[in-house]
Amino acid sequence: MSHSPAKQDSLGDGLSDRQVGMISIAGIIGAGLFVGSANAIATAGPAVLLSYAMTGVLVLLVMRMLGEMAVLQPDSGSFSTYAAKAIGPWAGFTIGWLYWWFWVLLIPVEAIAGADILHAYFPSIASWQFTTAIILLLTVTNLFSVKNFGAFEFWFAIIKVVAIIGFIGIGIVAISGYWPLANVSGVAHLYNSIGFMPHGFGAVLTGILLTIFSFFGAEVVTIAAVESKDPGKKISRAINLVVYRIALFYLLSIFLVVSLVAWNDPQLLAQGTFQYVLSTLNFPGAKLVVDLVVLIAVCSCMNSGLYTASRMLYSLGKRGNAPASCATVSNGGVPRVAVLGSTLAGFVACIANYAFPGEVFAFLISTTGAIALIVYLVIAVSQLRMRTAMEKQGITPDFKMWLFPWLTWLSILMIVSVLGYMFYLPQYRYESLMTLMVTFMVLCIGVYITGKRRKQGTYRTGRLAKEKIQVVRH
Repeated sequence: MSHSPAKQDSLGDGLSDRQVGMISIAGIIGAGLFVGSANAIATAGPAVLLSYAMTGVLVLLVMRMLGEMAVLQPDSGSFSTYAAKAIGPWAGFTIGWLYWWFWVLLIPVEAIAGADILHAYFPSIASWQFTTAIILLLTVTNLFSVKNFGAFEFWFAIIKVVAIIGFIGIGIVAISGYWPLANVSGVAHLYNSIGFMPHGFGAVLTGILLTIFSFFGAEVVTIAAVESKDPGKKISRAINLVVYRIALFYLLSIFLVVSLVAWNDPQLLAQGTFQYVLSTLNFPGAKLVVDLVVLIAVCSCMNSGLYTASRMLYSLGKRGNAPASCATVSNGGVPRVAVLGSTLAGFVACIANYAFPGEVFAFLISTTGAIALIVYLVIAVSQLRMRTAMEKQGITPDFKMWLFPWLTWLSILMIVSVLGYMFYLPQYRYESLMTLMVTFMVLCIGVYITGKRRKQGTYRTGRLAKEKIQVVRH
């Protein structure tokens, strides 16, 4: 779609209904489910189901709060924009840059993971060459039109969904005792290896720390929907379906895993969740199938990461919190400077990984350890303040957070508790401190810059008590 010169500072609306729908699904299905869930299972045993259920409830509540704000005021900056209005410009600055930092560092993580899979099958080609090729390919798809991003993400999501549904189908047949390739049946593994909760409830809480980052990305739909027609309607529809997707993709598939294999088998960690289950069931070509699905999953996550980072950088540029060039868009409505800037940052992290293996890159990744929880906390506080201000102005949102303000306060308490638990556990303390350090640095910069601009009269305070909330009705 071409745009007139008057709209050159605005994003396009090239994402179709089906693409936004699949992006909302893809956002909560990553390699963490296919492979990384083995760590959570090994930590909590079958009781990891409680970890996933508790995490799923928290994510559902956070998405509902974010949805209330996003349906009223769709914005490519999403919660960063809402934080600026509800808490203050410094909060929008801080959380926007932290979110960009998270996704920029995720780009090389996923590219390197995909490259390692390809290198195992094509050892004559170096991993760094595969990494470079993956990053360049997905950068090109993001540069020219949002339709390209949408098309890639649509098919990535289709493959992931088909893989999970296929796995669930195989698991149900096996549990029922009708799987012809292996002698398995029943759910005895749920309790016959030192019980359902072998390491106590503390391990369940630790499992939450391992699982919560698998869900991070569900909020991408509130950013992507802005580049479609009638974004508020698409956001409300996607968030209404989150609970079913969590139940199907996570709870049911993990239930099948801990029912079919022993949670304490060393091969679970060695092979990864889905591959080990399929190997146990003697599924032909289990490794190749899972490797292909995981490759698709990491490419999907990287594709979303590059898109999300660029849109957040664009939004920061629009609000004067990033260089003005980041807010420029092409004739196709793509913020190319923001895309290239995010890609460049990802490339630098990749170079650090290969030049200083196990040193610089590991340190950089440790700084993102608690960012997801900080984002969730900011969303909850923003919704609490924004909804309170709306009620004072007599505004009733069409898409409401349930049982306000009680569930909002419960969510805040849950997030703060999980953050506190991260600091309490020695194995997460370093990541927590590194994230806190980066957050404090960005916060100080944000307070200085936004405070300086406010004194110069070039920045609105964003305080809801002093301005009317602009509501977009659909």
